[in-house]
Amino acid sequence: MARKRLDLTLEDVTIEAVAAEGKALTHYEGAVVFVESAVPGDVVDIRITKKKPNYMEGFVVKMKKPSEYRLKPFCEHFGLCGGCKWQPLPYPMQLQAKQQQVWDQLVRLGHLDIPEISPIIGSENTRYYRNKLEFTFSSRRWFGKDEDPEQLSAKERCGLGFHVGKFFDKVLDIRHCWLQRDPSNNIRNFIRTYALEHDFEFFDLRENTGFIRNMFVRTTEAGDVMLIVCFYRDDAQKREGLFDAVLEAFPQIKSLYYVINTKLNDSIGDQECILYKGDEAIYEKMEDLTFKIGPKSFYQTNSPQAYRLYSVARELAGLTGGEVVYDLYTGIGTIAQFVSSRASKVIGIEYVPEAIEDARTNAAANGITNCEFFAGDMKDILTDAFVEEHGRPDVIILDPPRAGIHPDVAEVILNAEPERMVYVSCNPASQARDLAILSEKYTITAVQPVDMFPHTHHVENVCALRLKKESFD
Repeated sequence: MARKRLDLTLEDVTIEAVAAEGKALTHYEGAVVFVESAVPGDVVDIRITKKKPNYMEGFVVKMKKPSEYRLKPFCEHFGLCGGCKWQPLPYPMQLQAKQQQVWDQLVRLGHLDIPEISPIIGSENTRYYRNKLEFTFSSRRWFGKDEDPEQLSAKERCGLGFHVGKFFDKVLDIRHCWLQRDPSNNIRNFIRTYALEHDFEFFDLRENTGFIRNMFVRTTEAGDVMLIVCFYRDDAQKREGLFDAVLEAFPQIKSLYYVINTKLNDSIGDQECILYKGDEAIYEKMEDLTFKIGPKSFYQTNSPQAYRLYSVARELAGLTGGEVVYDLYTGIGTIAQFVSSRASKVIGIEYVPEAIEDARTNAAANGITNCEFFAGDMKDILTDAFVEEHGRPDVIILDPPRAGIHPDVAEVILNAEPERMVYVSCNPASQARDLAILSEKYTITAVQPVDMFPHTHHVENVCALRLKKESFD
């Protein structure tokens, strides 16, 4: 039996506050109402899409009176593209909402005992702050309301850009993205034009057919560019024609790779990246350190803000020069090397073998001799036996993926009993869960949010922990 569609519209409702996951909220007859794309102070009509006893969800169908805080979105793709949803919200209000999000996850929902949260560190750049973007080729682009697909040619139905939310097979054709500075937009637009003019088959995400499927652009603060183009099948003549044209038009491209990906998904973590021309990597600097970034390397996507994030982690680690430090989920060893001058030994562990190779190369190039790196699943590498062999850590710094740490990893950490820990997280919810486990032996001594992604609801959070005195008894 088909589910009956809700037929409920709330009229003349004033939006009260920013809520979790980029939504706003208000109240109606004792229930909380979560609303998409609204700003505190907006007076709106809301179409309800979900109704539960204690809350409802909906979207704005009519703007009766815009908030005095509401800004005009700066991107022409706002509302269709899934990114930068907070463009109408002034940046100070974004920061306030992110600070509140951290408090909600750690205290209101996580019931953790924490000190006063330090004021969030905002990003100096709120536009063009990303150093990596991925774009998808699609033979089924998203059509505007004034477009009739039946009146368009096959080429006019193609697009290169970002996936439209809730539609896996639809791609919004992006002309200008405000996330990554030039030449990113120019490279993407050049490749789209070249591919269409030379009859490249854009990938059909529903049927898994076609030739060219996605591309990555990586940039450095110095202006160097790495381009990675992924194909579903190889055609050397077409591929080389495209690459030679791109390299001639954009001398900033220092590294050009391609991937032949016949899988049903676009991830390249398990694929071979083949260097066509140029250097095998591009390089980013941080203080007196240089970091090699390959096609699969993880590096924080907001480079200037990454420096502030790592500076916070280093400060909260309280290193004096004699400590053994474990850097868990080390990536290409960025944090490990960033703190190495203030430690006696640093051990970095990461799942991706290529990242560990980059970490070792980076350490050697930077003249760092007190870092060791190990590749493998964290729960398999970090064991009591590993700690016994390599030395008990005085300090652990961990920066796990969004899912947080595995219970086995938490158990080994608790058994190792480092005196201090620094937990860097891109997901305060999973961080709160993990901190609840670690609080068996640890006290949270500092909380510092950092905004890495302006105009989104995402926030990084750094927590410092100290071993409780009774743990030594």
